[in-house]
Amino acid sequence: MKTANMSLAMTITPRPGSNPWNQFTDEPAGLPRLLVSEDQSSVLEAVRFFVKVEGYEAVFVNSPAAAITAMQEQEFDVALVDLNYTRDTTSGEEGLELIAQLHALDDSLPIIVMTAWGSVGLAVRAMQVGAVDFVEKPWVNSRLAEMLHAQVERGRELRRRSLRRAEELREAGETQRRMMPSDLPQFPGFQIAGKWQPAQIVGGDYFDVLDFGAHAGLCIADVSGKGVAAALLMSNLQAAVKANAAGTTDPKYLCDRVNRFICESAKPGKFITFFYARLDCDSRILTYTNAGHNAPVLVHADGSWQSLDKGGMVLGAVPEYAFEQGEIALQSGDRLVIFTDGISEACKPGAEEFGEERILSMVQELRAASADELQSRIMAAVTAHCDDNFNDDATLIVLAVD
Repeated sequence: MKTANMSLAMTITPRPGSNPWNQFTDEPAGLPRLLVSEDQSSVLEAVRFFVKVEGYEAVFVNSPAAAITAMQEQEFDVALVDLNYTRDTTSGEEGLELIAQLHALDDSLPIIVMTAWGSVGLAVRAMQVGAVDFVEKPWVNSRLAEMLHAQVERGRELRRRSLRRAEELREAGETQRRMMPSDLPQFPGFQIAGKWQPAQIVGGDYFDVLDFGAHAGLCIADVSGKGVAAALLMSNLQAAVKANAAGTTDPKYLCDRVNRFICESAKPGKFITFFYARLDCDSRILTYTNAGHNAPVLVHADGSWQSLDKGGMVLGAVPEYAFEQGEIALQSGDRLVIFTDGISEACKPGAEEFGEERILSMVQELRAASADELQSRIMAAVTAHCDDNFNDDATLIVLAVD
């Protein structure tokens, strides 16, 4: 029967000048750091002796709570964890909970469990919640040394890969930000403002304002999914739009061309909601096609409004789909707000979405505001509504008619 012990932590560092790990790693000064969680003093003494011989820098704790604290304060290469503690000496539930918590804190940390002889079934359960291997007590030192050496190298390689992936993702995010317009072109008689808020380092939303002299092209899109895959498809869409759009291009024709390209290049099941409008700056005629996107809101100076929903289905579903287009004569005082569902669906966990009705209400209330002010006010309201925790990319374009 185990007796209750005070929670404690103890650190052991190998004697100076001894680093047997030079032969196992390309990091000469990098002694492996071992976390040992065990509440039996006799077992702790055996592990302490083992640590000195094998050249580990070790931290010893005698409770799950102390193990969690140690993990939160420093990084380890491997953990050696007992399954039974003073609360429950036979079922191993405390140890299983600890493994799950350690794995949640660092999923690249290799966790080896220590079990009593005949507890293989419990060890299997431990591996199902995050452990990578197990050793039976009493153990054979050579077997434990081999196991720890292998897992340290495995954990370090996982971390190296994770760092490389993080760096690649950071570079991809910077590339994508450069692809988004930083300074939007402006046209006489109109004001245009835009905002892109990715939920992750890279995103699947896209917007642009194209300058064709007497005409402007306004486009916004939302690729299904998130992360790198969505960002790659978005870059394909951006290239296709720029290759096919011109001042005289009808929006429905542009959607036809881009849709065929996306159907050929995207994986099955991937689609894009897309809105494209051509603005004739002289006549103030806005011609548009809405391919399954959230309907933009056009609010007039008197507060009346209409949705821009004419067009068709999403891009990437049916190669030969024929899109339609709508046409509107803009008037002085009009405010057009184009957005992705990251705006309308933004919310805190368990709370209601920001909603399209709230967007419309804000545009009606602020219909005398400039494009910059209206964009800023809407984004500020959405950010506050979701506590600055966007679950999806959020993109917004505002067109104001002077």
